Amino acid sequence: MSRITARRKVVRLTVGSQPTTREDVLAVEEPLEIRVNGRSLAVTMRTPGNDYDLAAGFLVSEGVITRGEHFFTARYCAGATVDGENTYNVLDVLLAPGVTPPDPSLERSFLTTSSCGLCGKASIDAVRTKSAFPVLDDPLRVDAALLTTFPEALRAAQAVFEKTGGIHAAALFDGATGRMLVLREDVGRHNAVDKVIGWALKEDLLPLTGTVLMVSSRASFELAQKALMAGIPVLAAVSAPSSLAADFADEVGMTVVGFLRGDSMVIYAGAERIESGVRTQQSVSG
Repeated sequence: MSRITARRKVVRLTVGSQPTTREDVLAVEEPLEIRVNGRSLAVTMRTPGNDYDLAAGFLVSEGVITRGEHFFTARYCAGATVDGENTYNVLDVLLAPGVTPPDPSLERSFLTTSSCGLCGKASIDAVRTKSAFPVLDDPLRVDAALLTTFPEALRAAQAVFEKTGGIHAAALFDGATGRMLVLREDVGRHNAVDKVIGWALKEDLLPLTGTVLMVSSRASFELAQKALMAGIPVLAAVSAPSSLAADFADEVGMTVVGFLRGDSMVIYAGAERIESGVRTQQSVSG
């Protein structure tokens, strides 16, 4: 899709120097209305591209579907505007026969911004969604040295960030081999994660046992919850987690790693899954 980036004339100003005018590249942000079986479910601000993955991942995150066969098909709605134009900003997902449609309580009461994936939830209770894929007993053990290679691999694969400098990314890695399985970019960090999860759903890979979700942002509660809904046992971020994300990880048995930069990291939950290859001081003294 050609609307991922847009060009704009800007003025570059350095104090003490003459302003210069040049063309810059920006990441596009547009609304996407997600409908299910013809009924509006949510509107989110996103970067166009991989919209089918975004919708599929959103439905996994909301607990509506759990298998690829549940996602029957999707189509952009022609005539979505008053003048009948297809803006490619309204996507209708058709669920497979027999799949229960979303409960009306899941419908978002207002626009979900690119910075908030939980905005519009009807109640505090609705924020916590029960997962079909528990991660507590996931046997994954990740070598710390291997984990430190993920941020650079993610950064190197960020084609849109390279052009704009203003977009988030999420990537899924095999926790044993370090192989990147998929990467998605979006102005919304939660959208980037939904796109990754939606890709995995359509590839029939759920639950994502033995994987690491690497994000270019902070590790918020919403990202931890989305990881749980897909059965991802490890969430790693280049920035810090929120307190709720760390508490939630403890509660469900997820590993959360923050400040993953260079050769260091901070493990906020589930430290037993990260193997440093070095005995702790306690084991040495014992």
